[in-house]
Amino acid sequence: MSEVKQKTGFVILITLVATIGGFLFGFDSGVINGTNEGLKDAFGSTALLDSFAVASMLIGCAIGAMLAGRLADRFGRRSILLVSAVCFTVSAWGSGISTGVGEFMVYRVLGGLAVGAASVLAPAYISEVSPAKYRGMLSSIQQIAIISGLFFAFLSNYGIAGKAGSSLNEFALGYDAWRWMFWVELFPAVTFIFALMLIPESPRYLAATGKKEQALKVLNKLMSSGAQEKYDEIQASLAGDHRPRFRDVLGKFGFRKIVWVGIALAAFQQFVGINVVFYYGSVLWQSAGFSESDALLTNVISGAVSIGACIVALLTIDRLGRKPMLAIGSVGMLITLGALAVIFSNGTLDADGDLSLTASNGKLALIAANLYVIFFNFSWGPVVWVQLGEMFPNQFRGSALAAAGFAMWMANFLVTWSFPLLLGSIGLGGAYSIYAVCSLISLFLVLKFVHETKGIELEDMEG
Repeated sequence: MSEVKQKTGFVILITLVATIGGFLFGFDSGVINGTNEGLKDAFGSTALLDSFAVASMLIGCAIGAMLAGRLADRFGRRSILLVSAVCFTVSAWGSGISTGVGEFMVYRVLGGLAVGAASVLAPAYISEVSPAKYRGMLSSIQQIAIISGLFFAFLSNYGIAGKAGSSLNEFALGYDAWRWMFWVELFPAVTFIFALMLIPESPRYLAATGKKEQALKVLNKLMSSGAQEKYDEIQASLAGDHRPRFRDVLGKFGFRKIVWVGIALAAFQQFVGINVVFYYGSVLWQSAGFSESDALLTNVISGAVSIGACIVALLTIDRLGRKPMLAIGSVGMLITLGALAVIFSNGTLDADGDLSLTASNGKLALIAANLYVIFFNFSWGPVVWVQLGEMFPNQFRGSALAAAGFAMWMANFLVTWSFPLLLGSIGLGGAYSIYAVCSLISLFLVLKFVHETKGIELEDMEG
């Protein structure tokens, strides 16, 4: 958008509202980690049922991402974000009041639908209301919000369990601590509902659906001048013969080439193994000689390091560009994951069959793991969200995001589900070798297929 200096504050404000969805995405993903013992005690569930309870959320995420883009093309970005905010609220309340695994899984699937929807619509909305000059920086806030949500979930769980003495003990009003861990999410979820009512619908959605007066009204709120010119540019980019529809993303090989690139970016964001560090980090830290409590503290520190790396990315992306940052991240992750694979392959097994590292290798593993987290959160963490929100043309952005979002969550599911199996068959060294190979493939993907989008207006994106 041109000449937006006088309205930058308003754009930042509505961006922050949209990223509450990212915060809830992170919080809802992380809160389960502190409630496992409480769930087992309350439901008498088996390990198999526990794994289904976790998997059900990820499947809900995939379905939510797949449906949200198409629904957003029909009913609007803000409208579907509002539905997701309600789902977050109901899921948080219901997860805490559940009395059995089946009931709990229903509420977790509902939360997963909300997470999946927010994961694709928040970056899309931000891209569609942001000026091209600052779009990368504003869209990067999404990753900071996700990491912050994870961080505060861990912190909240730690504080509640600490005060109660255990997640199994009563915390307040006669309810166990683990239930309150879920109910904490009600505060940001309800805030999200009311905040969304105060921000406008995406002007590009309004233009695509023929709501000219409403689109111009929003554009005038976002821009100091040139609203009519921008509306005309949006209309021209839509090829104007029909409303957005799913078959617009289809091409010779199932999807258009640009959609396949988006799907690959989304999938490899997960295939490089970042969720192994977040979900199974204690395995790494304890193998390096840390106690369980120290391992939990180290996870909190890693979360803080992640936020720091995201902030650096936010300040850099509109200067350095998307493609260079992705390439730097791929090289950095390849080196650090390769180092971890070598270190873990040279470890020994203790009397209980657990991996044990020497003091020097333990320190090297900690350094390599934190450098890996830094490289990811400087590059593939935030930049992929930026790319997905801006790389597709206006005509089929929602549908393309649905396909990419579904791919991302299915990849997340595969990595999360397969890691314990890999750990039992080829060990940590073998598992990290696979993630290192995926980092190498991600570098080829970036160099061969990703086009720079820095500073390009959304109306000029080619499909």
